[in-house]
Amino acid sequence: MSAKKPKSAVSKVKDKKNDPPSPKESSVGTGHPDYIFPLVLTSATQELFGCHADEDVTGDDPYRLLKKEDIIQDMKTRAAVSDFSPIKQAVLDYPEDEILLVFDRDFTYGQSFYLVLTVEAKESLLKPPVEAEGEEDEGEEFSEIIQKTPEPQPWVSLGSEREIEEESFMDTRPKLRYKISRVRREFGAPVRFSTCSAADLRDNCIECSSYQDKSYSIRRMEKQCGVQAVPNTNNSSTQTVWKYPRNMCTQYEPRELSEEEKENILQSEELRNFISSVTGRFELAIQQNVIMDVFVDDWWALGEEDAMFGGKAETHLKEYQSFTDLHYSKEKTISYISWYPRHQRLSFEERIDRSTNLLLNPALILFWSFSDPINPQLLLECPDDVFCFEFCPSDPNVIVGGCMNGQVVLWDISGHVERLQGTRAGVGGKNISSNINTLSFESKQEKDTPVVRYCAVSGIDSGHRAPITDIQWLPDSFEVSRTGIPLENKSQISVQIVTCAPDGCVMFWDLRTPRVVAQALTDRKQKTEEKVLENPHGVPNTFKHLDLTWKPLIRVTLPKIDSSGEYSPLKFSLRESTTNITADMFLSGAERAEVPEYSQLRVPSAKHQRQLEHISTKFYVGTEDGELVYTDWRLEKDSDSGRLFSPKPTHRFRVHDSLVNTVLRSPFFKDIILTVGGWNFAIWKEGVTNKPILLSPCSPRKCTVGFWSLTRPAVFFIGKEDGNLEVWDLLEKTHEPSQTQNITTAHITCIKPWVISSKQQLLAVSDYLGTLHILEVPWTLHHSSANEKCSVSSYFEKEVERLEYFEKRQEMQEKERREMEAEQQRRKMEAGAVSVKQVEELEEEALKEYEEYRALEKLILKNMGLLSESEDTPDH
Repeated sequence: MSAKKPKSAVSKVKDKKNDPPSPKESSVGTGHPDYIFPLVLTSATQELFGCHADEDVTGDDPYRLLKKEDIIQDMKTRAAVSDFSPIKQAVLDYPEDEILLVFDRDFTYGQSFYLVLTVEAKESLLKPPVEAEGEEDEGEEFSEIIQKTPEPQPWVSLGSEREIEEESFMDTRPKLRYKISRVRREFGAPVRFSTCSAADLRDNCIECSSYQDKSYSIRRMEKQCGVQAVPNTNNSSTQTVWKYPRNMCTQYEPRELSEEEKENILQSEELRNFISSVTGRFELAIQQNVIMDVFVDDWWALGEEDAMFGGKAETHLKEYQSFTDLHYSKEKTISYISWYPRHQRLSFEERIDRSTNLLLNPALILFWSFSDPINPQLLLECPDDVFCFEFCPSDPNVIVGGCMNGQVVLWDISGHVERLQGTRAGVGGKNISSNINTLSFESKQEKDTPVVRYCAVSGIDSGHRAPITDIQWLPDSFEVSRTGIPLENKSQISVQIVTCAPDGCVMFWDLRTPRVVAQALTDRKQKTEEKVLENPHGVPNTFKHLDLTWKPLIRVTLPKIDSSGEYSPLKFSLRESTTNITADMFLSGAERAEVPEYSQLRVPSAKHQRQLEHISTKFYVGTEDGELVYTDWRLEKDSDSGRLFSPKPTHRFRVHDSLVNTVLRSPFFKDIILTVGGWNFAIWKEGVTNKPILLSPCSPRKCTVGFWSLTRPAVFFIGKEDGNLEVWDLLEKTHEPSQTQNITTAHITCIKPWVISSKQQLLAVSDYLGTLHILEVPWTLHHSSANEKCSVSSYFEKEVERLEYFEKRQEMQEKERREMEAEQQRRKMEAGAVSVKQVEELEEEALKEYEEYRALEKLILKNMGLLSESEDTPDH
């Protein structure tokens, strides 16, 4: 029994009772059947419903079932923008839950998609009628296509016949008729041709030959003609035999040479000759720096560079939002800004200082939200004015701050996380008048905004003797022992912080409970009795073990190199720090591990911890006198007394005329440091000990703060005392800022960027008057090119080479100067040592040479006949 061939759907003509009506039968002036509706689906809609043209739906598989509720939700979400809005009522009236979408690859109905609006048409398209198989012959299975003669349609005039009549040639006069006759006898007579003159003829016939008259010429400038084209029609048919699809696979292996063949090729004379012939050209190409990556998309890089350098893209910063509080931040200086790392919609926390009365106007840290720019979300109570604070990288609910009196403060806001992550638009402040008294305003504000009391504060006697100006968390990858040795942090939780103050000390603090050898029983009973009054103000017990007993783990002093006394640090920068973060760390979205309570952590013994040799203990410190000091925090032991002491700094640089307010490492290069102070700023490279690799010229206004861009290695921001913000791009200009923009009328106190997403970046800028401005960074200032990091790295390397060359040239010039001075001294000594005898010998030698010259002269004159014998006789 032979297998039957698959029946073709093109050549068969079967019963069409269940088929949907044809376009001619159902279209009434619309060009498509009534049961479908052609659609234009944008790429966003195709991606939303999973129906990409030629990917999800093809010519072989053009059908896709869409859920009715998804289409209704899309129309509700995008309203008139939705591609399904023209057939909203038809979709709502559709009885079933799934609607058929068909991909019209040939644009049969004018669009690339059409939607089937009836259930019968959907079933007919998805489930075509199956023919009953009979035992008919193969020739009878395929019937011929029934071709009907097209019915002529009545001609409708559209006015074209008038144009045809105007262009047609019509007779305007009767035709002329001419009659030519000849004698009958001359019919069929032979003809003879000859040449003769017209004057000799009897009939006086004159020959009129045609010629061109140059004095009379007509040029046809315009010609009107009509053309009618009739297309050639051709009817043809074809039949495609459909085959069942089959899944097939293949496997191949790379064709490689054997070890013997490789060895023969490497030892062959042809390879040696080839290498010898191209060695010179290859070395020349390397010297001329023409080696490039052939896989780089030059067009994309060209467009990117055009957008970055001098393109038409917008480069100015736009103010996104500003925050100020009429009670807590009016006429106060914002000394520090920090972004809350857990929730992106929450912008920052700002620190307010210069409060005149702590009772009526206490020092607070304010939490702001973009949803409510008038009322703060949370208030942190401080024992004194706070100059700096930082969030814990392991637990953002833990905040550490440095006070003006030298104390270190800790807060725990874990009980207010839900309030910070929610929105409070319009809470408070709506019904409050600006002219009401202070007491009513305070009571209303305290009722709306909670005030969080600090959990712990360090002892005054054991802390700094001056205001704390900088504070940083150590990373969770290591911790520091009591001698300053980096050790492995097995808990992987940030438990140590570093502070500095102008009292000449840099201190390391540990948040864990110190190891206790023994505890008296009476102390235990006393502690049990005091449990009743353990939490009188509702303060969390997270750091109860540190309150008023917290002491620094290490105290690092900064003795001066060339004199007595100590340096006064204001800012510092560690090589391994939590502040050196890039945009990739912002956008990574890594989940933080659950942090245990700090009261349960204990300081482990250094004997059970592994030392980390790769952690650098060197760090930079900026001082009050405009100096940059490079020192080591690792303590040394005195060989005589056995006491630990801080070594002297290895280098000291003086390039700033006033106090250093910024010491910050680049988030892309750990060995590149930006310092700002006085009227200029400088960029340093760790390891280069002679001078900075880039020093800006002195500006008319003081530089108050600086910060690196988190997404572009070549960009950093400089704040000025006149309220201007300078944007520097090292790949565009190095002698002046690429752009300057005025932000406020007061001098800028702090700058902090924050990456919202890969397409949006914000910049927080605070001023001296207590206002915080949020600026939106344009695309050109936060989008990095493909090779920007390599270009900046090359620029820094060239600057280092320039400094080395300059230093070597100075040494060479100094050496040449010393050699010239020694040569001059030697010549003076030789000239004074000439004796009288040497002088007489020189005179005799000169006289002898003169006599020889006179004899030669006489001989020449005598041979020329110019000298007589009498004159030749020598005079006596």
